[in-house]
Amino acid sequence: MNPKILVADDEPNIVISLEYLLKREGYTVVVARDGQEALDAIARELPDLVLLDVMMPKKTGFEVCQEVRANDALQGVKILMLTAKGRDTDVAKGTAMGADAYMTKPFSTRDLAQKVAEMLGQTK
Repeated sequence: MNPKILVADDEPNIVISLEYLLKREGYTVVVARDGQEALDAIARELPDLVLLDVMMPKKTGFEVCQEVRANDALQGVKILMLTAKGRDTDVAKGTAMGADAYMTKPFSTRDLAQKVAEMLGQTK
């Protein structure tokens, strides 16, 4: 079975391009457009990996990450934070909240595809 990835981002162009890229790489893709929708989708879909934007309406990516990490049933879900906020303090905050990895926007699709494969234990 293909790994399932949740793309949580409120920017439609990013969602479209990530969804296309990930489906092309052979992943099953689920989409959420705000933090609350992301939390609901994570609980419902149990994705293998979440690509989580930091700045979203309703709940920030940091809040989503923290809530996922506080839920024992979701410990197997990996989280890759995607954000335009690339300062060291932002990266440290994301890591402290339980993110498995952090990538800053803009990013190259090749780097992202490689990072996703690496996080899912697949080698490219």
